[in-house]
Amino acid sequence: MDNEKSEIPERRTAFIARELKRHKVDIAALQETRLPDEGQLTEDGGGYTFFWKGKPLAERRIHGDGFAIKTELVRKLDHLPVGVNERLMTLQLNLCNNRSATLISAYAPTLLADQHEKELFYRDLDLIL
Repeated sequence: MDNEKSEIPERRTAFIARELKRHKVDIAALQETRLPDEGQLTEDGGGYTFFWKGKPLAERRIHGDGFAIKTELVRKLDHLPVGVNERLMTLQLNLCNNRSATLISAYAPTLLADQHEKELFYRDLDLIL
């Protein structure tokens, strides 16, 4: 993680990893990541791996969602998170007794958003459900 004595601003992922660790959170859904495209980053020393899906690099990055997952848990996952679009990401967890759970990170449009944008979001969410 960033050096606390450095004058360089702390990375957002380092700050988030520290807070998640302090609160003993294993998995957190993230919204408004504003990161381009899709990717993952492991915060060295922080103990978390970040996954995100955002708008393409050439577009204005106003949305984005993802997950922060304890790195030790990422190694045990059968499937990594899947970005549906810049507003929806899923994470499939295998449970005991041949059961599974799907976590959804969702960043819904506000009431003031374009009606078409809202309809697309809820259509995509309905497909996931």
